Amino acid sequence: MMKKQLIMEKALELFSEQGFESTSVQQITERCGISKGAFYLSFKTKEELIFSMIDHFLQQFIVDIDQSVKEALHKEDMFVEFYKGIFKTFQKHSKSARMFLNENTNPANKELLEKVKAYEVDMTKSIAFMLEGLYGETLQHTKYDLVYCIKGFMKSYAEFFIFADLRLDLDQLAKSLAEKTEIIARHSTISFITEELNQYMNYHHEEMVSQDKVLELLELSIQSVEEAIVLESLQLLKGQVAHQTYSKVIIIGLIENIRLQPECKWQARLLMKYFQF
Repeated sequence: MMKKQLIMEKALELFSEQGFESTSVQQITERCGISKGAFYLSFKTKEELIFSMIDHFLQQFIVDIDQSVKEALHKEDMFVEFYKGIFKTFQKHSKSARMFLNENTNPANKELLEKVKAYEVDMTKSIAFMLEGLYGETLQHTKYDLVYCIKGFMKSYAEFFIFADLRLDLDQLAKSLAEKTEIIARHSTISFITEELNQYMNYHHEEMVSQDKVLELLELSIQSVEEAIVLESLQLLKGQVAHQTYSKVIIIGLIENIRLQPECKWQARLLMKYFQF
């Protein structure tokens, strides 16, 4: 396990047990079995640790949903799998979400708010892409209205997982919301959110994938992986980011090699975005 990942996991245990303010860096390092120096090599402050934990949660959220949709066997199952993936993730990370909300550690952090908004833009694009694949031109005028309805379903039903420890039937919930989505998609005729309005809402919050950022993430992954084919693919991809020479097909193949590695799924997603595939 990467040192940063270990620190985040053990810190979450302590934050859940005794709260953010009551947890010291010393306690975190003792729980991890590392020195304070090792902690500060990974995170400059406890606040930076919290930022990284929330960022990691958001990354996993997007990656898990992408994966569930890709695994849908039929187009008609896509939104069932989409909703199921969302609420599985909420269920899995409900303790983290409750802790962050209770501690109120994030609203004052401007950088974090911008990061959350950037993920929101990503989610909007993913939902719009699915709708286009399912309904094509039939949703030309109401697509973005439906996007915001779907996001509303996600946020409203997430309360069952974040604010209560209820064991719910995820299959039934996913089918119920997929049916509601289908009804709105087939029968909605009055549009409100135009493509221009959606672009205006999201334009200033779209996160740019810079070359330096991608190279930094790839280097961190290269230092942590052991599997030969993954390591070789990461090294080749790093070279492609610096000086692109391979064809699109080869680059996509290399990205697919690392996407199957759990700790490299986010890097694979960023690379697809960076190369504009």
